[in-house]
Amino acid sequence: MSTHPSVRRLAVYVLIVLAGAATALPNLLTPKQLNALPDWLPKQQVALGLDLRGGAHLVLEVDAKALISERLQDLTRDARRALRDAMIDVQSVRRDGDAVSVILDDAAQRGEAQRLLNGLLPGGAVDHLGQSIEVTQASATELRVSLSEAGIAERVAAAAEQSLEIIRIRIDETGLAEPTLQRVGRDRILVQLPGVQDPQRIKEIIGSTAKLSFHMVHDVNPANRPTPGVTVLPGTREGERYAIEDQVMLSGERLSDAKLGFDSITNEPVVTFRLDGAGARQFGAITTAHVGQPFAIVLDGKVLTAPVIQQPIIGGSGQISGSFTTESASDLAALLRAGALPAPLTVIEERTVGADLGADAIESGITTGLLGFALVFAFMFVLYGPWGLVANFALALNVILTFGALSVLGATLTLPGIAGIVLGIGLAVDANVLINERIREETRKGLGAMAALDAGFRRALATIVDSNLTALIATLLLFMFGTGPVRGFAVTMGLGIVFSMFTAVTVVRVIMSSIVRRSKLKTLQIEPLFRMKLIPDGTSIKFMNARFLGLAFSALLSAASVALFFYPGLNYGVDFKGGIQLEVVTKGSADLAGLRAGLDSLDLGDVALQEFGSASNVLVRAERQPGDEAGQRAAVDQLR
Repeated sequence: MSTHPSVRRLAVYVLIVLAGAATALPNLLTPKQLNALPDWLPKQQVALGLDLRGGAHLVLEVDAKALISERLQDLTRDARRALRDAMIDVQSVRRDGDAVSVILDDAAQRGEAQRLLNGLLPGGAVDHLGQSIEVTQASATELRVSLSEAGIAERVAAAAEQSLEIIRIRIDETGLAEPTLQRVGRDRILVQLPGVQDPQRIKEIIGSTAKLSFHMVHDVNPANRPTPGVTVLPGTREGERYAIEDQVMLSGERLSDAKLGFDSITNEPVVTFRLDGAGARQFGAITTAHVGQPFAIVLDGKVLTAPVIQQPIIGGSGQISGSFTTESASDLAALLRAGALPAPLTVIEERTVGADLGADAIESGITTGLLGFALVFAFMFVLYGPWGLVANFALALNVILTFGALSVLGATLTLPGIAGIVLGIGLAVDANVLINERIREETRKGLGAMAALDAGFRRALATIVDSNLTALIATLLLFMFGTGPVRGFAVTMGLGIVFSMFTAVTVVRVIMSSIVRRSKLKTLQIEPLFRMKLIPDGTSIKFMNARFLGLAFSALLSAASVALFFYPGLNYGVDFKGGIQLEVVTKGSADLAGLRAGLDSLDLGDVALQEFGSASNVLVRAERQPGDEAGQRAAVDQLR
């Protein structure tokens, strides 16, 4: 690489720097100042994560057991229909554990039955591949149909992808701004909602399966045990029960629209709905044939309303009444418009960050960043004198380019992301230190200014590339396999590494060579601000004489680390083994002893308290409680 960059290359460097400054500038401006900028200038600011802005963070998991159970019910029905259509006599087709048991009347028909069952696909279609199910022979007359591992994995992944889109529609219907939705692994969905301080309503909106169906009522408030084909379901009021026929008269998939409305007589909030063409015809036929009978509207296993059909409804529209508030009716309408989830979703992680805590995090992050930059600035200036100012300019430019890239990419800045920026400054310092030390060595060999500059950059380049490439590989792995804040850290650190190589190897080189040429320097003296030497010239320490002792000590530490990994092992936190974690801010200094005594009385198992940040910030960790999500929610309420 020549010491004198070409005009074209120099123009590219200048354009990169100007573009980075222009894209980073909006982050320093208020909304009013942003609006005053010309339209041709970028106005996009870096989005703040939940830990800085405040809001709700949810991780949802597809209920694979419920999905498998529903699929087995479909298989039972499809197997019964396929065998009946093929005129194969069976004694029974029933669900048996995690499989469907088919018992034949005649063992001679086993081959034909197995061929039919092997081809069952979702929806009752038949295909000779049969990739999603496995059919095994249990006896001469019994066949067992079960889901294959590949079939289960495929259905769970498809359900997660479909659920993601439905959740996106539901959140858009509620009008929440700037949500973050993404798949995490095969069966999980990450939902981040900045500014939302009460996640309970959001959980009800996005976690509700919203499976709507219309059934005939066998008996209202049944006192007797229901007959086969009839299921008792709860109503919306306390103690209300209905005996509902299992046969679905009309599926909620036929809804084309639903919205909030008000009853013309009582003025109570209701949900008005409209069916598509086929649904309207089906609805008209049902209401015509069952005038005078109660007709139940069921949502997720609960009867919303069961009005008596007064007359045929042929317009394809109706209303759902119940104990609705305006907000609950609006939410239900949004759920119905978005459609039903393919499987229930379970909340496995929930975090709520207050806006005040986010503001404190921003203030702490800015203070830490400025302090770190100031210390690095002073270190470089003291160690290399005026030439250290060139390195400091490169460090500042590194931060500017990083923020510019975050703005262009639309990335979200989190508290770990700020840590990644600070760490990136430290890595950028390494490159500048290597360059300056190399130039010093070349000057001591008697080279002139330009020769020393050229040799110093050339010889430092290989070391800089090796060290930064290693760090960049680790950063890429964090981005690929990490989630949430870990990825935010990886993004900012990765950008810092890339821009540190650009600023140290190109920008610093152009500035230093320009100074040398304009000042017509004969020698390039890079000396500390204060002329003192911690280690005198000519000092020689024979490190290799202790190599055997060092190797033995290193081997001992390595063996001990491996042994301690297995026993007593790692102490996994809430992030790995599950549980409850709360960050509490008290008005004054936290009384840990008093808090511990009060929490121990709750009988929630092992509860750990830890002071962090300041004397008024306490981290509370509790082990996972027995039961499902409701049990965890109750424990959180107790802790609060």
